[in-house]
Amino acid sequence: MTARTLIPTDSMHRRDIHQPNDFFEYVRIEDSVPAAARDRIDVAVLDMNHFWPNVGHDSLVHAVLEAAEEFADELKRIGAKVRVLSYDVRRRNAIPESPNGRFQLYIGTGGPGHLDPRLNDGASEWSQGVHETTAWEAPLFRLFDDLLAHRTAAFLAVCHSFGLVCRWSGVAHPELRSEKSSGMPLNRLSREALQHPWFEQFANALPDGQHFRVVDNRLFDLELESAGKSAPIAFEEGGNTALTMIELARDAGGTMPRFLGVNHHPEIIDRDHIMQVLDEKRAHGEVSEQWYSERAVTMRDLFRGENERQSRLTSHYSLLGPLRFHLERLIRSRSLPAS
Repeated sequence: MTARTLIPTDSMHRRDIHQPNDFFEYVRIEDSVPAAARDRIDVAVLDMNHFWPNVGHDSLVHAVLEAAEEFADELKRIGAKVRVLSYDVRRRNAIPESPNGRFQLYIGTGGPGHLDPRLNDGASEWSQGVHETTAWEAPLFRLFDDLLAHRTAAFLAVCHSFGLVCRWSGVAHPELRSEKSSGMPLNRLSREALQHPWFEQFANALPDGQHFRVVDNRLFDLELESAGKSAPIAFEEGGNTALTMIELARDAGGTMPRFLGVNHHPEIIDRDHIMQVLDEKRAHGEVSEQWYSERAVTMRDLFRGENERQSRLTSHYSLLGPLRFHLERLIRSRSLPAS
């Protein structure tokens, strides 16, 4: 598996995720789930944001849209669309079905609050105003069980979802940081990553073969307890034991992560991508002008020069490459004639 170059930002089509086209559709699950259909390749997004205004969720939907666009001709040929179904896990207790004939690709978002819902009382510092029950936790963890046991289904877990995966698996436990990690700190690839068919390519693209920058915004570290059969992929820089990337399963060919968690925000790719999401949210009246302006200034300041190039590289290897790999597999399998 060789790395596919990121789409140049100057050639991006500025598509709105809310406007269906002939290869992509986005549905926010409210009261009912659309029926499965032969002409839809469904991707499940597990929204862990608890209805907080954010840029991560829509950035992940855009990542799927852009991946689908790469295969637009093939999708048109077979008369199918990639359809993202977004489930509000923490507020609506909405959990997608386990891997079956419908779902084979799942993506988990970041989100606010403690990684243990029992500690989100709406008042504690770590709860960030979130007050919730544990009703969604057991069914979500059962979904994780089924995903790990499945031979081909893929799960890409970002930030809060990564922390939940760590709690569910027992690989790592959350510890509140003395101060929030934000901006673009350095992470380092592990020994296991340097021997991994996919992440070895990442190492080869890095100046020193190990350290890389991430877009970060989190209160908690995930301290490694027992890797078990999983492969720790990255940690914070230096001798820090805070786990930042982990692979729990690989694809059948042994080349690409099938169950991958990352404790950063690879969906925040570069200035053009994030401004597209911000502009879209403002145009649809989802956020206030103040909220928009604050984040626009922050992102413009963050993505300057080398920082932006490094962010694109990290996004490619920790999200976009695996996403495209698994989506392509689903499209190709749909293209095959029924036996």
